[in-house]
Amino acid sequence: MQRVGLLIVTLYAALIGGTELTFELPDNEKQCFYEDLEEGAKFDIDFQVIAGGNYDVDCFVTDPMNNVLYEEQRKQYDSFSHTAALKGVYKVCFSNEFSTFSHKTVYLDFRAGEDTPLLPDMNRATALTQMESACLSIHEILKVVADSQTWYRLREAQDRLRAEDLNERVSFWSIGETIILFVVSLGQVLMLKSFFNDKKTNVATST
Repeated sequence: MQRVGLLIVTLYAALIGGTELTFELPDNEKQCFYEDLEEGAKFDIDFQVIAGGNYDVDCFVTDPMNNVLYEEQRKQYDSFSHTAALKGVYKVCFSNEFSTFSHKTVYLDFRAGEDTPLLPDMNRATALTQMESACLSIHEILKVVADSQTWYRLREAQDRLRAEDLNERVSFWSIGETIILFVVSLGQVLMLKSFFNDKKTNVATST
């Protein structure tokens, strides 16, 4: 029982690696993130614009020599994987400089390095036991579940922001219609009142 508990703790620790964040990107601005990597280290980048404008952003990745490894313009979401050929600081930048008014919200998931072994002796030459195989299977399933939850959270946030924006537009439109209706009604009342005043004036003149 203790071994199973240890496996669950180790499994949880393996799942929480990497950097995952959501940040604001104002119009006409650029934000960069830096990561110091060893030669041969593999890294993966996933990003998605979850709010603002047309849900697009410019993104580029450079190595320590400032060589461009990845560059895309006006992307809503994308993924990028690369193995570091040089030791040093790698830069990931997001630009909203093409936008004049739209404020963006961007989600970034940066994963570097290999996953730590789930078990201390996983790299041995002998076959895995049934319990170890089951733990590996559970580990892979939980990774899929974690990725699915992240995707659903992003979709929920994006849909909620769109709904709030639509609700705001509908509210403004309703207020505008109410004002127009009030002005038209007042104008009709004043116009009818002027007709009666003209009629009284004509009658008085005839008398």
